[in-house]
Amino acid sequence: MHLNDISHHPRVVIIGGGFGGIELAKRLKDKPVEVLMVDKNNYHTFQPLLYQVAMGDIEADSIAFPIRKIFADQKNFAFRMAMVQQVNPEKNTISTDIGEIAYDYLVLATGSTTNFFGNDELAKRTMPMKSIPEALNLRSLLLQNIEKAIITESQEEKEALLNFVVVGGGPTGVELSGALAEMRNYVLTNDYPELRKEDMKVYLVEGKEDLLAVMSANASKKARDFLIELGVEVHTGVHVKSYTGDALVIDNGKLIQTRNVLWAAGVKGETVKGIPQDTIVRGNRIQTNEFNQVKGYTNIFAIGDVAAVITPETPDGHPGVAPAAIQQGKQLAKNLVHLTNNEPMEPFKYFDKGSLATIGKNLAVADLGRLHFQGFFAWLIWGFVHLMSLVSARNRVIVFINWAGSYFSNSSGSRLIIRKYDAEKMKIE
Repeated sequence: MHLNDISHHPRVVIIGGGFGGIELAKRLKDKPVEVLMVDKNNYHTFQPLLYQVAMGDIEADSIAFPIRKIFADQKNFAFRMAMVQQVNPEKNTISTDIGEIAYDYLVLATGSTTNFFGNDELAKRTMPMKSIPEALNLRSLLLQNIEKAIITESQEEKEALLNFVVVGGGPTGVELSGALAEMRNYVLTNDYPELRKEDMKVYLVEGKEDLLAVMSANASKKARDFLIELGVEVHTGVHVKSYTGDALVIDNGKLIQTRNVLWAAGVKGETVKGIPQDTIVRGNRIQTNEFNQVKGYTNIFAIGDVAAVITPETPDGHPGVAPAAIQQGKQLAKNLVHLTNNEPMEPFKYFDKGSLATIGKNLAVADLGRLHFQGFFAWLIWGFVHLMSLVSARNRVIVFINWAGSYFSNSSGSRLIIRKYDAEKMKIE
């Protein structure tokens, strides 16, 4: 499929190979449309397990899968690796670094990126974790600082290198804090016998009064209890006041000497230039109607984290989670077929299957409708759901083997520093 071939079928251009984009493209298999997906990466990332890549528990290729391989047997699908520069609604094209691409229907499935809430200081000095390169950066920083802590003669320097602060008490922040605590409890002294477990400290800072605010009160309380049990120092109802790169100050007055601040405090939609500003709503998301049509357009749609489906029933849109993106992709595929057949579209209805978060080995919380689980059974549910959600059988086998090894040995991963991360220059060497 060439970029601007003339076809007898309408062309659906999907920007983004995340959960929503992948599901949409799959559902359009054998339908009377051409599907062209554009993404800056040639692989799909299973983001819920990024924190395990950052901790060195699993390798990056365990949660990544080539987009072309996913659609190897789909004849009406093509992929282009490109950076999208802007949308041109008046011409029904998008501008990219490989040329202009025409569309009949455009779907924005660009996902989300880290939200620093306009604080350039925090954006420059803290570590985000929304992509595989960022997770690998975090892994390198963590391991490099532990190596430095072994040889430093300054106690103050040693503390700063071994103090880890996670900002954000949502699922990502809770899971990352738990993983850091387990690394300290089970891995640190085995891999680095020069250090003591007490040398490494893990802090979790959350602005709301409760952790996992989107989950039940019981889940929030148990998550806090589990983290404290693992040795995490939890601070809720507080915000980061400043961070110099060496010292972090919380607005309750607490100062933490640290070189490791991991930012998991929020996300914002990854919008595309060319979409009018009056369609952008809270969280930098693109406003759509109940059919996922972008406000003001009939042939431009948005799904997933970047979309805010604003209706009287959902004035704030839907949560930015994988199930919502997948369900939107599935429904939009039906509606695009309806459009090609001149049939009325069906509104999107989100079915909330529940929420899960893991804190550590045998420790997790699960809210599944009216059912609430904590501890070992919730941990099993979390593991099963995440394992089966991976794109390929190969990924499932690799992750399962890694998890099994970690479970029985309390240690897994190679924790190699393959590429050094320059914390001063904020770049890969």
